[in-house]
Amino acid sequence: MKEVYDFLKKGETYYLATIDGNKPRVRPFGTVDIFENKLYIQTGKVKNVSKQIKANPNVEICAMLGEKWIRIEATLVEDDRIEVRRHMLDAYPVLKSSYSADDGNTQVFYLKNAVATISSFTGEPQIIKF
Repeated sequence: MKEVYDFLKKGETYYLATIDGNKPRVRPFGTVDIFENKLYIQTGKVKNVSKQIKANPNVEICAMLGEKWIRIEATLVEDDRIEVRRHMLDAYPVLKSSYSADDGNTQVFYLKNAVATISSFTGEPQIIKF
């Protein structure tokens, strides 16, 4: 899991795909954190992505880093504890101008049953499950 975290952190931007009814939706994300040995992402409850995850928590994440790319299939599980929201915001202080741990909007999810595949054009894919 740490290797997946490092890949996403170094890449800075990854793309999260959700389902909106019967249509795919993809948008850039940048938050990734490890808390209590789980990989987390963050969004706001007022956003459409939050509503889409609530309706269907199965997502895919994709990112590039140099000549490698990662695809992560996972189910997102909301963790509503203030401690994990604080941890995420401490990792991304720039977000504190828009979010706070107790604002009723900040939302964090951990990846459950995740399968990450790191690929390149020159090597065999590396599969990481967590």
